[in-house]
Amino acid sequence: MERKAVVTAGTRGIGVEVALELSRRGYAVTVVGRDPEHGEEAVRRIGDARFIQADLSVLAEVRALGERLAAEGPLQLLVNNVGGMWSKRWQTADGIEASFALNHLAPTVLTETLLDALRAGRPSRIVDVTSSSIQTALLAGSPVYDEVEPGEYYGMAVSGRAKLAHLAYTRELAGRLRGTGVSVFSADPGAAATPNAAEMTPEILPPPLRPHWEQIREGVQRPAAEAARSVVFAATDPSLSGETGLVIDPECSPSDALTGALTPDLMATVRALTERTLASGAGGQGAGE
Repeated sequence: MERKAVVTAGTRGIGVEVALELSRRGYAVTVVGRDPEHGEEAVRRIGDARFIQADLSVLAEVRALGERLAAEGPLQLLVNNVGGMWSKRWQTADGIEASFALNHLAPTVLTETLLDALRAGRPSRIVDVTSSSIQTALLAGSPVYDEVEPGEYYGMAVSGRAKLAHLAYTRELAGRLRGTGVSVFSADPGAAATPNAAEMTPEILPPPLRPHWEQIREGVQRPAAEAARSVVFAATDPSLSGETGLVIDPECSPSDALTGALTPDLMATVRALTERTLASGAGGQGAGE
């Protein structure tokens, strides 16, 4: 049986490296991205792959993408690589702060839309790319999820807060899907030389962290192909068969370094905020429906 994989933000950076490795391992790969030129370049590099254009900052486009992919039948692997962090705040077309939209809402909507296809393709896996920026968000204490934007904007901390929200979602999802043949993993690729990292400026950091800017800059010189290893491991390694709910660190080992803040109360407030935001915006149905 043909094994199908979807990689979002799969045309450059870590995403294209993951897609390339999956293709080498025999998957029929679909890469999703916003820019047709980058998509064509990625397909040429990967070889046997398909590009679908979609702007995943627009929740209606996320849902349309999911419905299109679901209509194609069973799916064995979904890699939610879409995300990012930005020095300057911006809003999506839905009027949602971009980091929360792209790091959490978009992969949530896509995953929920594809659950039936993933169940039909079992054994299958969902791999969400997480980030150590969660640690930045935790510096001031456990984040509160009463609203999408709780305070001052510092891109790395805001991204980390959104990634923690998504980690809460994936932990809940793993429990919901336990025993169905669909495994859920998060993978931290670590710092890497990606197009997004190249755009960072010191303003992306909360002021107490700015003295460490040069050290952070050095960290993002790491090749994207090396950073992709943990994502590919989570997606394909046979040692994870029968497992679910794990976070894989940059060394390809299960780790709880990013999960300490996932209390039942935090997970409940994340779920409530997610459902409120999706119900009031272009996302349509809430998570878990």
